[in-house]
Amino acid sequence: MSLRLYNTLTRTKEELVPLDPRNVRMYVCGPTVYDFAHIGNARPVIVFDLLFRLLRQLYGEAHVTYVRNITDVDDKINARALRDFPDLALNDAIRNVTEKTANQFFADVEKLGCLQPTIQPRATDNIPQMITLIEMLLTRGHAYQAAGEVLFSVDSMPDYGRLSQRNLEDQQAGARIAVDAHKKNPADFVLWKLSSDDEPGWASPWGRGRPGWHIECSAMSNRYLGEVFDIHGGGLDLIFPHHENEIAQTRCAFGTPVMANVWMHNGFLQVEGQKMSKSLGNFFTINELLADWPGDVLRFNMLRTHYRQPIDWTIKSLEESWRTLEGFFNSAGAVHAEQAKIGPSVLDALMDDLNTPKAIAELHALDKPGRQNELGETLKALGFTGNLSSPKAEANVDAAAVDALITARLDARKAKNWAESDRIRDELASMGVAIKDNKDGTTSWEVKR
Repeated sequence: MSLRLYNTLTRTKEELVPLDPRNVRMYVCGPTVYDFAHIGNARPVIVFDLLFRLLRQLYGEAHVTYVRNITDVDDKINARALRDFPDLALNDAIRNVTEKTANQFFADVEKLGCLQPTIQPRATDNIPQMITLIEMLLTRGHAYQAAGEVLFSVDSMPDYGRLSQRNLEDQQAGARIAVDAHKKNPADFVLWKLSSDDEPGWASPWGRGRPGWHIECSAMSNRYLGEVFDIHGGGLDLIFPHHENEIAQTRCAFGTPVMANVWMHNGFLQVEGQKMSKSLGNFFTINELLADWPGDVLRFNMLRTHYRQPIDWTIKSLEESWRTLEGFFNSAGAVHAEQAKIGPSVLDALMDDLNTPKAIAELHALDKPGRQNELGETLKALGFTGNLSSPKAEANVDAAAVDALITARLDARKAKNWAESDRIRDELASMGVAIKDNKDGTTSWEVKR
């Protein structure tokens, strides 16, 4: 069975045919590191980590290149740096902000069971590549200078808007032309803009300045994956203008018919039926949720909904996910990580545009005698660790005291003092500790939420 993926560019589900099966290439837009990533940011991270794992199983770990960028130059970052580090030089203040938030992002997504991408480039490490790309666009007549900016000319690209299926004439009709009077077309967008003394900047042929948002990903994807690659992913909100403008820059710079053969976009996330918003008090960072819920539970809860569909993130769904995973891991057999592969029935489900709801139904089918090893290996291959203890509760439990009580209970059981064994079990339960008597005579425990 071939891998079929929904391509936003064609609005159809298509078989993935890699340009080079020896090097399947995928680019996914990563975070802008001005603050800790929220749970909505976690959705593309988890979705495309699953696809990365699937591609590695299909083509071999050494034959898949996954690039996820870090945007570390942005007006929001500048504002945060000036607010949090007013006494530092701007570049130092910005570095403090981006180092802290990027490192927190890396730690958080690791707890979500995500593999590290092959390459995680930072925008600020690729400024020369951006300048080169802009020079190519100017040379080829796709860009121009005006009012201290270098702008992309959308009129120079006949099929601009193909990804989002937006009509350029309709966009012009609603544009605020007076605000951007220096633009030849209101839809033209910035490639390079000049920086003031209190803004980060780099030397360029057009003066000290900084790149526009869209040119960053065009430059990084080209540097690490080439002029055309296999898959480009991100959230639904990035289709326009970000991905549309990436395509325009890249295709016009290199004269290619496409930038990526397949464009994939995950749906939006709501919290308890409402749009996530700080004003509504339902805005949660990944780090905050990890303080209350195991990373496995957050990952599983995200995958219960098909990636292209909207997801409603609720306490009830998290609790259901926890119970389901507990059942799976109570049944799962021993797993040797290096041998973990996605089982055939689950693999077939994922080959159909990452159909995770069907894949989870197939996990339930594996939850039966004789198939425990396949269940365990599949869970491991999908990124689940089996650690389902509550982070917050675990911090309040005296592990030494628990171990002592478990030892006393084992002694009571050896002496066939069942009343004392039951009493200790109940005492552990009152502490929020669940125990499991294993076949080899040992007892394991975990903190229950």
